[in-house]
Amino acid sequence: MTLRRRGEKATISIQEHMAIDVCPGPIRPIKQISDYFPRFPRGLPQATGPRAEAPPDAPARPAAASAGRHSPSDGARDDDEDVDQLFGAYGASPGPSPGPSPARPPAKPPEDELDADGYESDDCTALGTLDFSLLYDQENNALHCTISKAKVPKLMFSRKGLKPMDHNGLADPYVKLHLLPGASKANKLRTKTLRNTLNPTWNETLTYYGITDEDMIRKTLRISVCDEDKFRHNEFIGETRVPLKKLKANHTKTFSICLEKQLPVDKTEDKSLEERGRILISLKYSSQKQGLLVGIVRCAHLAAMDANGYSDPYVKTYLKPDVDKKSKHKTAVKKKTLNPEFNEEFCYEIKHGDLAKKTLEVTVWDYDIGKSNDFIGGVVLGINAKGERLKHWFDCLKNKDKRIERWHTLTNELPGAVLSD
Repeated sequence: MTLRRRGEKATISIQEHMAIDVCPGPIRPIKQISDYFPRFPRGLPQATGPRAEAPPDAPARPAAASAGRHSPSDGARDDDEDVDQLFGAYGASPGPSPGPSPARPPAKPPEDELDADGYESDDCTALGTLDFSLLYDQENNALHCTISKAKVPKLMFSRKGLKPMDHNGLADPYVKLHLLPGASKANKLRTKTLRNTLNPTWNETLTYYGITDEDMIRKTLRISVCDEDKFRHNEFIGETRVPLKKLKANHTKTFSICLEKQLPVDKTEDKSLEERGRILISLKYSSQKQGLLVGIVRCAHLAAMDANGYSDPYVKTYLKPDVDKKSKHKTAVKKKTLNPEFNEEFCYEIKHGDLAKKTLEVTVWDYDIGKSNDFIGGVVLGINAKGERLKHWFDCLKNKDKRIERWHTLTNELPGAVLSD
């Protein structure tokens, strides 16, 4: 024992200080460091364990009752429960619980815990939900797709909107459309890009022209959401697909669909379904002008003929037989497009009775500088045609002074056509 003089303050060594302040009782080993820092996602747990501290004025619990609340395996977990006691004391007051305590359920991860990539494993939660509507205008052979917004899925609590793709935790999303089978630049449409957002609202309508009832039976609309990057390839976020046969003509159908991971595209599609494109032609016999008015309105889904994946299309028309080749008309060239809009009309002066002996030949070409122009496709209307082409010609002859428009599918080979400009 250390002696000290009168008036001298007592000194305590650091060992004695630690023993007094830090070690009031026996030290027990802790098996896992995480026991010091348990994670409670929804508040602290209730103190239901048998070791929760009782109020000072509470009577002592009989040892037998306390023993009856332990299962044989509890002895092996005493050290763990000491840590649970520290945190359990902050929960709701323990109430009497007669009988043995139920088995401890396995630990569940917090609901907002993310997977290894930092996003929830559920695709709907990770990729977002897209709102859009579809309308098939049967009279005008047009499919209108209105892209509304990407919204918060109902089961998403940890974050909102689309999956973040950029380093700033946001994205630059846009939506693109393809018609399957035969996805290509010819039938690709896309919205504008919205910058730095995970909750985009586009409210933009994209329209496919030249959609027939046959297309509505066998085609599927693929809707993809992507992130635009200026200095590298655009990144895929998610997609959904809608078979067009689910739509009713002239009826708007609204969708709110969870985006999915990229689905494979069948590359063994029937080559017989491959098309060169379509053309919208109007016919009218004018009694005033005593001639046939041929309107070249627009083309859709043309085949790409240039290395850049596009074409520079224009249209030529002939009224045959034409010995002197004076019936040739040609539209303007539309640069770098597979869905050109022309809206040009040509007049052939001819008697109405002579039209039954004539054939209208329409061809679509890709304009090239310094070399021969490429033939894209063509169509023949006349008394010797078949199907819709014959019906279109017949309706024109039957209904004077009435403009009749029809979509026609271009063919690779056009009998009797001059395959050079």
